[in-house]
Amino acid sequence: MSFSKRHDDRYENALDDVIAQCDGDTRGALKALLAANEYLEAELQHLQAAMRLNGVPQLAEKVPSHLLN
Repeated sequence: MSFSKRHDDRYENALDDVIAQCDGDTRGALKALLAANEYLEAELQHLQAAMRLNGVPQLAEKVPSHLLN
C-alpha cells in the first residue's frame, strides 16, 4: 500500500506544479499536459523509426514552447 501512496503523491505534486505554472487554470494545465504527451508520442515514434533503420536518432532538446501555449 505504501508504494501506491508514494505514486499518488508523485502525481498529486506533479499536477499541483502544472496547475501552478498555468496560474491556477486547470483547463490550461490539461491542455499543456496533452500537448506534452503528444510531443512525447511523436518523439517515441521518431526514435522507434530510427532504431528500425539502425540509425542514431537526433533528439529534441526540449518541448517546443508553442506546444505549451
